[in-house]
Amino acid sequence: MKNILTIAGSDSGGGAGIQADLKTITMLGAYGSSVITSITAQNTLGVQKAYALSEEMVAEQLDAVFCDIHFSAIKTGMLSNGQLINVISRKIKAYGGVNLVVDPVMVATSGDILLEKAAVKCLKDQLLPLAHLVTPNMDEAAVLSGIPVKTLDDMKKAAALIHQLGPQYVLVKGGHLSEKATDILYDGKNYVAFEAPKITTNNTHGTGCTLSAAIATFLGQGEKTEEAVKKGKHYLTEALKNSGCLHVGSGHGPLCHNFLLPEEEHD
Repeated sequence: MKNILTIAGSDSGGGAGIQADLKTITMLGAYGSSVITSITAQNTLGVQKAYALSEEMVAEQLDAVFCDIHFSAIKTGMLSNGQLINVISRKIKAYGGVNLVVDPVMVATSGDILLEKAAVKCLKDQLLPLAHLVTPNMDEAAVLSGIPVKTLDDMKKAAALIHQLGPQYVLVKGGHLSEKATDILYDGKNYVAFEAPKITTNNTHGTGCTLSAAIATFLGQGEKTEEAVKKGKHYLTEALKNSGCLHVGSGHGPLCHNFLLPEEEHD
């Protein structure tokens, strides 16, 4: 069994962040460890409060897990501010992190801001050059690329610009496209499109976290990047399709991460 590390924020509602990552990693057959960057008071209606942990505490967590556990892949999610991005980037370089998947979390599904604007430069300058793959949605791709991203062509242009920041692969997610949920993967030369049907559900909280955690897990298990993305997108699509079995809160509910289990076990 492979070990996968998630570096992200805690979601008290359980639908996104560390909680979604660990559920995903576990359901896909790997062992998940975590470094928590921030604590949120959060539910399906939104983020009521977010508190970033200190640089020292995040550094201590990173040292503790890296000096004891060998990780086959790492993913990052909510990083809050530039100081934490600095610490995380330094530690990943020092310990030689592999298969780093960066989910550049900036805004929650509810619209709440999760990354300080001043931290975007740190993300671009320090963390993206270390990434095997970065997974922005269309809004995040617009911030990282500096161009509007509204169409498939825009997604391709943004992917090329983001690739220049240093990641080996860029996956621009098209979940907000009007027809199909089409994602674009770019490796610096070639574009590959991954299509999936649009799922009509209000249970969309944690989609980005789930996809990046799934891709990291498949990479850690030895899959090539294109196959890891394909499998990760399939897992996300099925978790969305099966989310109707969950009745959690009155806002944007969570995905059904454990859809692979018999139905009676997750009723």
